[in-house]
Amino acid sequence: MPDPSTYRPAPGTIPDTPGVYRFRDPSGRVIYVGKAKSLRQRLNSYFADVWTLHARTQQMVTTAAKVDWVTVGTEVEALQLEYNWIKEYDPRFNVRYRDDKSYPYLAVTLDEAYPRLQVMRGAKRKGVRYFGPYAHAWAIRETLDLLLRVFPARTCSSGVFKRAGQIGRPCLLGYIGKCSAPCVDRVSEEEHRRIVDDFCDFMAGKTDTMVKRLEREMFAASDELDFERAARIRDDLGALRRAVEKQAVVLGDGTDADVVAFADDPLEAAVQVFHVRGGRVRGQRGWVVEKTEDLSAGDLVHHFCSQIYGAEAGTDPADLPKELLVPELPADVDALADWLSKLRGSRVAIRVPQRGDKKTLAETVARNAEQALQQHKLRRAGDLSTRSKALEEIAEALGMQTAPLRIECYDISQIQGTDVVASMVVFEDGLSRKSEYRRFAINGATDDVSAISEVLRRRFARYLDSKVELDSLAAEDADPSRPGIDPTTGRPRKFAYPPQLVVVDGGQPQVNAAAQVLLDLGIDDITICGLAKRLEEVWLPDDEFPVILPRASEGLYLLQRARDEAHRFAITYHRQKRSKRMTESTLDNVPGLGEIRRKALLRHFGSLKRLKAATIEEIAEVPGIGRRTAEGILAALNGPPPSAASSVPATSPAPVGSSSATPAPVSLPPAVDASTSDA
Repeated sequence: MPDPSTYRPAPGTIPDTPGVYRFRDPSGRVIYVGKAKSLRQRLNSYFADVWTLHARTQQMVTTAAKVDWVTVGTEVEALQLEYNWIKEYDPRFNVRYRDDKSYPYLAVTLDEAYPRLQVMRGAKRKGVRYFGPYAHAWAIRETLDLLLRVFPARTCSSGVFKRAGQIGRPCLLGYIGKCSAPCVDRVSEEEHRRIVDDFCDFMAGKTDTMVKRLEREMFAASDELDFERAARIRDDLGALRRAVEKQAVVLGDGTDADVVAFADDPLEAAVQVFHVRGGRVRGQRGWVVEKTEDLSAGDLVHHFCSQIYGAEAGTDPADLPKELLVPELPADVDALADWLSKLRGSRVAIRVPQRGDKKTLAETVARNAEQALQQHKLRRAGDLSTRSKALEEIAEALGMQTAPLRIECYDISQIQGTDVVASMVVFEDGLSRKSEYRRFAINGATDDVSAISEVLRRRFARYLDSKVELDSLAAEDADPSRPGIDPTTGRPRKFAYPPQLVVVDGGQPQVNAAAQVLLDLGIDDITICGLAKRLEEVWLPDDEFPVILPRASEGLYLLQRARDEAHRFAITYHRQKRSKRMTESTLDNVPGLGEIRRKALLRHFGSLKRLKAATIEEIAEVPGIGRRTAEGILAALNGPPPSAASSVPATSPAPVGSSSATPAPVSLPPAVDASTSDA
């Protein structure tokens, strides 16, 4: 493996100017292309300590054997050169926006003598005007079928068009009025071109102009008593309005814009784009890309604009919008806007929507991106062969004898030691099993390491207790083939099944603490590992160096999904506890004091401070409050009398208003069942 220090340029040789750089492998193949405002600062960042780099960047610099660069005059020139090199070399470590499917377009072949309307997929070509893309081809055909009544342009292939001209008879569409039949000279080339131009204007957003023109023609025909022609135009107007209704207005000011949104995780990012023309959504596209380095939303915007719009340059200026609405501005936003403006031929603005309809539409696109990423993950996780491969990769990397059919992952959530909670999520055969999720409230833990130790001790102590109980039942009439079923209730036992693999969210300290707990409990048949989020490293107990799984490994992907699910489940419970604590009152647990009388007390005294300073007689004056209740209120607010307080430790951690001042035993407090949560 090449050492980055062996090909690092000598100090002072890298220019402090804008430019584009290339990393090459030992065979000379370009594996990464990047641009920088300052080549010196950017390239020096690649030659820092290897272990401080992002995992994908780390892999790139250790794969490369050489780096070279070209200086340019401006950032705009750097953008253009970066795009050209990425297109030329197709580097393996660059973010590449490739469609996960081929989107259909409604295309108009303006480069032909008699332009044709058709559904097209694949790369765009010059001389063809495109509308879309659409999510489904049937949506294009449905719209086209409506519009052919008003714009009877040619839709047949070249062979059909030529054969109809030879036999002097048009196709069926020519007979039913959905084609002007230029093949048999019913209309001239100029007339057919005019029909096609009107169709393009309508699809480009000039709907009101077309509707008003047809209305004038209809009224004129009616005034001339040509009622048949007026009725035909009326039907055409209905077809136009039905086609317009399929595209709801989202921006009332008639804006031409592309709205871009991202949803990402450490490995991948989903991108969704809504193409808005004339205030209406004319098309939608989506990608799922692999993140090759630690990219912010601004970095994703840069890569998206440079690759997607760069590839569409020269096809049609309408493919580049006047306005680009993004979630975050990239660092080189000015240069990027100048470059896009040059490609379009007019000014392109890049903005972050702040309010109004544009903000609402951006939020809608963001939700679509999140759903696309989730669906991509589900498709990947639902593949049986992929899950099997992931489990085999984990077993091989961790030195396990068999694949881990049951994986339990633990995570801790806290804010500076308050409201410490833990979560346990379960994956069986590579799929999450939410009925087995558990959550724990932890008392007395000071950090993540001690919290991990406590939750694992509680979980596996319960497992050992269940095992002892099962051994005693085995001598009776229990069914040995159903060890996880309680014979008295018929329900699954909690914590009865042991995992083959325990994953903790964290690095070496958390893993060593978890291993020590299992060692103390005498459990030696469960593998333990930790997944550190910074570099996605897999740590084993007492190992000096982590296990590095390949970036595209299905095993790493499964471990990350388990870790992310445990984090989601833990932070949800933590938020619930924190919200409940913030809304608790000292008066909540006073015996005999309900919600109505609590409100009456607060209305009478105005605040807890005044209530606390009141006497028993003053409190008893409140309607519905007796002397005994007043004594209980003051005891709750001011604490018990000294004689009673002497029996309670002064450092008791019980919160104010709790039902008991004695904390639950640390060893075996019951976990909260996941069925009561929002998992």
